[in-house]
Amino acid sequence: MKRGFTLVELLVVIAIIGMLVGLLLPAVQQAREAARQMQCSNHLKQMGLAAVNHETMHGSLPSGGWGAGYVGDADLGFGLSQSGGWAYSLLPFLEQQALWSLGGDGEIEPNDVQENGAATRAQTAVTVFSCPSKRPPILYPYTGNKLLNQAKMASCMKGDYAGNAANGSATWYASTTPKAPFTTYAEGMRYPGSTSVSQTAGVIFQKSTISYAEIPDGSSNTFLIGEKYVSSDHYTSGRATGDDLTLYCGPDNDTYRITAYSSDKLHYAPRQERSGLDSGQHFGSSHSGTVGFVLCDGSVQRISYSIDPRIYSYLGRRNDGEVVSPQL
Repeated sequence: MKRGFTLVELLVVIAIIGMLVGLLLPAVQQAREAARQMQCSNHLKQMGLAAVNHETMHGSLPSGGWGAGYVGDADLGFGLSQSGGWAYSLLPFLEQQALWSLGGDGEIEPNDVQENGAATRAQTAVTVFSCPSKRPPILYPYTGNKLLNQAKMASCMKGDYAGNAANGSATWYASTTPKAPFTTYAEGMRYPGSTSVSQTAGVIFQKSTISYAEIPDGSSNTFLIGEKYVSSDHYTSGRATGDDLTLYCGPDNDTYRITAYSSDKLHYAPRQERSGLDSGQHFGSSHSGTVGFVLCDGSVQRISYSIDPRIYSYLGRRNDGEVVSPQL
């Protein structure tokens, strides 16, 4: 006569299986996160190669655009004349020429054709601009008041990466210049921009046109684009500082971050994203241990959150004479 398992024996087996699952689950989660981090680094690599091709074709890295009150316009081409931000200028080099061209109609002043094209572009998923560990590439609330008509676009794609503006600029939106949103493109064309090559040590900023010749510290020693900090409380709300507009707008905390350091201990070292801390100026990531950057030569590096803030600031500045390697 065959004897089956007793209740006690079944409970013991279930307990053992539960213990094994408990031991394996963290390893599975770590493997999944490692895969997501690798995918994030691959996104940075694609953007870096696109920027290299942009510099080869147009003589400069992608511009930061005119201001937060503007999005991209295909009729304005590339470089100093382009109103939109760096992500917009990279689209043709990411096999997204059709998306870049939306709204182009040969006119300079904004009109319904341009606004509708910009809205369609802002609501079209381009996975390379999304970090898989942070949030999926879907639409999120558009809560800004600087760009498109709210009635036309209640939601949009968000960007999880930002250009390197190094020390930024203290003279943005000075009293002698028009404030966003600018009323006409003509104003933007006349507006020379408050940041210049001599004022800003980064590579992507307002009306930037930085070539490799203007990076004396070396393209392999200077940040180009990195992951941007977004409070984990607001991944999907659209209300985090620097996460309320579209990824194609001009210079704003949505599209650029800084690496500045000063003697009074004010610095902007990268942060791991967490609840309860909002910041629209830091680079940062949901990944543990490191934040990803692509350098101006197209190579990708993972930077520790505990990096010396002075070294970090040197990597952000293209022309300070402090040549340090990101391979720390």
